[in-house]
Amino acid sequence: MSLNSRTLTGVLVATLLAVMWLQMGLSIRRISQTWDEGAHVFAGYSYWKSGDFGLNPEHPPLVKMLATLPILNLSLRVPNIRGQHPYFKIEEFVAGRDFMFWNNADQILFRARLAASILTLLLGLLIFAAGREMYGVMTGLIALALFAFEPNFLAHGALVTTDVGVALFMFAAVYAYYRYKKQPSLLRLLLVGVATGLAFATKHSAVLLVPILCLLAVGELLRLRFAKGSLRKPLLHTAGEVLLVAIVSFAILWASYGFRYQARPNGMTMTPPLANEIDRLRRPEDLVLMTALVQHHLLPEAYIYGLTDVRNMADSGHTYVFGKVYGERVWYYFPLALAIKSTLPMLALLLLVPVTLACGWLRMSREALYLAVPTLIYGAEAMQSGLNLGIRHLLPIFPYLLIATGAAAASLLACNRRWWYALVPLLLIHAASSARSFPNYVAYSNEAWGGPANTYKYLTDSNTDWAQQSKQAHQYLAEHNIKDCWMAYFGEGVIDPTYYGVPCRGLPTISSRLGDQVDVPEAIDGTVLISASTLSGYEYSPGGNPYAQFQHVKPVAQIGYGLFVYEGHFDVPLASAIAHARRAEIMLADNQVPAALREAELAQKLAPDNAEVRAAMSQANFRMSHPAEGR
Repeated sequence: MSLNSRTLTGVLVATLLAVMWLQMGLSIRRISQTWDEGAHVFAGYSYWKSGDFGLNPEHPPLVKMLATLPILNLSLRVPNIRGQHPYFKIEEFVAGRDFMFWNNADQILFRARLAASILTLLLGLLIFAAGREMYGVMTGLIALALFAFEPNFLAHGALVTTDVGVALFMFAAVYAYYRYKKQPSLLRLLLVGVATGLAFATKHSAVLLVPILCLLAVGELLRLRFAKGSLRKPLLHTAGEVLLVAIVSFAILWASYGFRYQARPNGMTMTPPLANEIDRLRRPEDLVLMTALVQHHLLPEAYIYGLTDVRNMADSGHTYVFGKVYGERVWYYFPLALAIKSTLPMLALLLLVPVTLACGWLRMSREALYLAVPTLIYGAEAMQSGLNLGIRHLLPIFPYLLIATGAAAASLLACNRRWWYALVPLLLIHAASSARSFPNYVAYSNEAWGGPANTYKYLTDSNTDWAQQSKQAHQYLAEHNIKDCWMAYFGEGVIDPTYYGVPCRGLPTISSRLGDQVDVPEAIDGTVLISASTLSGYEYSPGGNPYAQFQHVKPVAQIGYGLFVYEGHFDVPLASAIAHARRAEIMLADNQVPAALREAELAQKLAPDNAEVRAAMSQANFRMSHPAEGR
């Protein structure tokens, strides 16, 4: 490549990354805090300030610590969490909410999000570098162009979460191993260990690097077997490689926890204890593994705690697909999410990969092995997991898909330059389709499914409504001069809508029990706002969605593709009953037992068969020394 060509390539790469960063930067100014971010930000801040890794243990600390570096110099009010809550997830989300909204949440979030977005840019740079090294400059540029306008990375690339971080470091580990096998050196092997350790320190799903790298090593051995015959020395070399990568990666994982086993400092304990969480495991092999890890202190306590929680979550998940709630995982969830939330040009270009392979335009090679193995292993694990909560959990396979797509397109261009007439329009449509959902990239779906305004009909949670619409809700209400309203908000209790100027009274949701409880009458009038995730009912038991009637009412407006506005008179007896039941729980906690029983009785009159209502009635009766009624 000539100097001029290298310069032009560098300019194109820098321009694409700058455009992507600009898109993310502009969008994060327009959307409010999402569900997980408050807990992640407070956890990262606490890791730095107090070394308390017991906060948000379900995710390792690395990305949270990187994202909170820019806020360490701020003078911030910090909530006292010692012994405040009996369950670690309540503790982290309530403390995260207070930390964000006691302070300047906009300032904190913008700084942390910009820091997190740097990981996305690094991933883009690696995608280009790997594509160029594997299949040539054109492959790298096409893959990067697709990445720069990929709606799912624009949605999550600047959020303070771990999804993009684990995609980056897992891909870095695979790419580093590819480069090591091409030209072995100690430095390149050490880089494999470093990238693997960083992935382990980012998210628990990075454990899939173990089978991925092992299978790639087997593939390399088979290549040598066909080429040279004897495998004795290569086997010994591979065993040594595995040992060195394991040592380096585990050292980095331990370093991310300060080389300390105990999750919490100063005698603080996890709530509930780790032993209780391990006892909840359903699979015998998981129970044996976690018990051994604890007995021998092989990994930090917080990491084991989080890994245990992930296993429990994966075995007890539920799913929302095509307007129906399933009480278990659905194997086709992620393929369907990929089909809905990828642009049509991206899907069309992906179809070129098997075509170019079949026609011989794209060669089967070592490179194909390094693209296929991680995709298949991670994709298969995702499909059998119960964590059907969003395509963000599938982001680690995107780098391989993008490079394969870029390689297929580049091979067609090499065969016939006329393919440019198809490729350029596809790339432009890809960018335009993504831009259509700005700044609400979270709710993106392609045109075949009706676009972002219709995503809620097929998917929920972080696929469409992750409680990111508070700023836009304030703007809508202000423009329509609405000051008296009700809102069933997916993030209620985790996010404070009043901070963003939303004047609505809160209707009960799953998460609103973490906040203040208001009195809800049996019927409400006027303006009602309901989140798409709440409306879907996927967090409720069958028949337990207090807002099911709104599924059959046409909203007067849709805010941010995930918050619906209704006007009129609505009977909401179940919402009123749940509000009474939660007030009863609060009164019981304050030892106001007779008053709690009266609230529970009001709830029972409105919804006698509701599980939450029956639980409140039972507790109140037991506290009133009415054991028969309590049972």
